[in-house]
Amino acid sequence: MSSLLQNPEKLQARLKEIPIEPGVYIMRDRHDQVLYVGKSKALRQRVRSYFRASQELSPRIAMMVQLVYEIEFIVTDTEAEALALEDNLIKQYQPYYNVLLKDDKKYPYVCITWSEEYPRIFITRRRFAGEARDKYYGPYVDVFNLRRTLGFIKRIFPLRQRPRPIFKDRPCLNYDIGLCPGVCQRLVSPEEYRKTMHKVAMIFQGRTRELIEHLTTRMDAAAQDLEFEVAARLRDQIQTLRYLGADQKVSLPDDTVSRDAIALAQDEQRACIQLFQIRAGRLVGRLAFVADSGGHDPGMMLQRALESHYRGCEAVEIPNEIHTQVELPEADLLCQWLSDRKGKKVYIATPQRQQKAELIEMVERNAQYELARVQKQSDRNVQSLEGLMELLDLETPPHRIEGYDISHIQGSDAVASQVVFLDGLPAKQHYRHYKIRNPEVTAGHSDDFASLAEVIERRFTKYAQAKRKAEAEEAFDFSLQNMEDYPDLVMIDGGKGQLSAVMAVLERLELDQDLRVVSLAKKREEIFLPHHSRPLNVDAEHPGTQLLRRLRDEAHRFAVTFHRKKRSQRMQRSHLDQIPGLGHFRQKQLLEKFHSVEYLRQASVAQIADTPGIGLKTAQIVYTYFHPHAAE
Repeated sequence: MSSLLQNPEKLQARLKEIPIEPGVYIMRDRHDQVLYVGKSKALRQRVRSYFRASQELSPRIAMMVQLVYEIEFIVTDTEAEALALEDNLIKQYQPYYNVLLKDDKKYPYVCITWSEEYPRIFITRRRFAGEARDKYYGPYVDVFNLRRTLGFIKRIFPLRQRPRPIFKDRPCLNYDIGLCPGVCQRLVSPEEYRKTMHKVAMIFQGRTRELIEHLTTRMDAAAQDLEFEVAARLRDQIQTLRYLGADQKVSLPDDTVSRDAIALAQDEQRACIQLFQIRAGRLVGRLAFVADSGGHDPGMMLQRALESHYRGCEAVEIPNEIHTQVELPEADLLCQWLSDRKGKKVYIATPQRQQKAELIEMVERNAQYELARVQKQSDRNVQSLEGLMELLDLETPPHRIEGYDISHIQGSDAVASQVVFLDGLPAKQHYRHYKIRNPEVTAGHSDDFASLAEVIERRFTKYAQAKRKAEAEEAFDFSLQNMEDYPDLVMIDGGKGQLSAVMAVLERLELDQDLRVVSLAKKREEIFLPHHSRPLNVDAEHPGTQLLRRLRDEAHRFAVTFHRKKRSQRMQRSHLDQIPGLGHFRQKQLLEKFHSVEYLRQASVAQIADTPGIGLKTAQIVYTYFHPHAAE
């Protein structure tokens, strides 16, 4: 079964079936997965433009077109209906190629987990990683200010502080000091707790002024009812909320209007987009997006950024006015869509004079500063990748580089790390750690060679199996490089011995000719290649060497962190090993309930006995071990 691009007759027949009317088109791959959802006032012309040889498509969309096996369409009466339908379908399918904006984990979001009975709030760089009902705000440019704001919020509003409770039968210290309402013991109802979380959400919706007015009304009512403690708590919340926006005043002629201002700065590769959220004359949010600029009109990029942003917003978050740096190609359509969602007229304009134009200039200036910062970082990465390509005689700069390291103390708690750099930058969402399973690697007997061989075999066995299957089926178009997460380069932390152990595994898997591997020794920063007895003669300050060192240091840090965590868990168990009659299963039950030996030490006999699998007699033995004076 071939794609439409490989079957011109089928493609032309399918295009003729598409009408010249407004509507939405859906492109699917050979597995019937949705690749892209788009809208147009003339469906046939829009879809046909993807398959014209003269059409200059961005690399991302050009790749998507090669994967299209089927095209569906839905006709609508108007363009506005098409935009609303596109919005719903994108929310439903979350198509990969609909993302014009790069999700490069650079800017953080605030997430509120409305899917949980007691929602949590936290900062994350992975948008849409949770349930569909969870709400994301951002992405925010100023990470320091975002963390400071969230810290203030958690001090003035009692919120759930932990993903999981420490104790099963009592609240933790956060409840005692007023930071948590006792969620783990259900000391607050879900309904009452959600009311508090809705107030917090208003801050990130830019409705702080509305929240202050609401709290002021409640404070006055509490004071009149002689509930002075409640009034004092509300007063403190109001003062803190006012302090949060005290230094963010923006001078505009009408302080009562809510407005967003958006602008961009771009070079040949990328565009940095900034969106300022101004409510009641105050800058309540500064959001940032990064997009591929190749082949895209600035107005269309701003339009797509606004559509993507408001698609995740609630109606109350949509401002009355939107000011743009350049005219949008479908401003009237976007305006109608937002007005229908808000239930009130939304105005989109491109200011040319006076204070509103100065606001756009300020947003554009911030976008230019951000672009300069990104360019500087990108130039460094490009220089490092090109240096590494030259150093190792690679045909192209490596896109995905993986680094491996082993961590242990004389063989005890041996672990390994796998870190990943994409285009020269850490991609922490792809990091992985391993527990060494080799029975010969024990306390007092370490074997880094065997440990690395084990990890590499566990990592690359699936690729060896896929290669053998393709050879058996004579799939001549098969390529390991097209498989998911296959690296362009692997770096081993170590010298010739570690590299030889890894290559022996790859030769057994028949991948030694398909994978580039190097090792970097710690002492002299020497780079070794397979089947070479001497290291490369290279300057330690060479950009390619520096990139390998950054990768090696990150692999070492990640391995040591996991090793320390595992060692800490073992040391906790070592205390319990000294208690007579307490086997591995009962130790596990106690640690699952109390989480640490220190909390177990503070528990009473009744609390210990309440643990599943622990009777009163065993609980008394455990308590006496930690409190020997109690037996006297």
